[in-house]
Amino acid sequence: MFVKICGITNLEDAENAVEAGADAIGLVFADSPRKITPSKAKEIIDQIGKSAIKVGVFVNEPIDNVKETVKFCGLDAVQLHGDESPDYCAKLKISKVIKAFRMKDETSLLSMKDYNGVFAYLLDSFSKDRYGGTGKAFDWSLAVKAKVLGKPIILSGGIGLDNIQDAIKAVRPYGIDISSSVEREPGKKDTFLMKRLIYAIKALD
Repeated sequence: MFVKICGITNLEDAENAVEAGADAIGLVFADSPRKITPSKAKEIIDQIGKSAIKVGVFVNEPIDNVKETVKFCGLDAVQLHGDESPDYCAKLKISKVIKAFRMKDETSLLSMKDYNGVFAYLLDSFSKDRYGGTGKAFDWSLAVKAKVLGKPIILSGGIGLDNIQDAIKAVRPYGIDISSSVEREPGKKDTFLMKRLIYAIKALD
């Protein structure tokens, strides 16, 4: 199963995530306690090379800025966590666009079908105050219903050792996105927790 460790801010955490078996690392370029500069992200990416997929996370960023950051850093994919339209996604002309949706109730599913040009849907918990990183789980039955749209589903939002088995059993997603549940503090990962959680996910494959 695809595992992404998001909110990477330093080389040590990136290398530990890859060593632990993460398939991708997420680098946040939006306002967040885990925000990273393009220059710092490039340093990390240059060091880890092709050992993992490098995903840039953006929120309502102008298209030209996203393209410039992708090229400068050498990103493999982008994750759009804001109010980006299907047209916005298409204009990026990037093969792997992951569109995030904040799941509140069944109405949250309505607009997803319009994004059939993206690579995957990332489903996160709804918050009226922030676009992501809540560390809270949502009703996974909504993720099951989203699977009928035919896109890979990446499950996010409050997933940790205490509920990973239930999450995978309930949804059988394409992948899992992890951030705050493996942190000592925002932006600094706990290597032991990362290893335990990634191992648990891979063991359930």
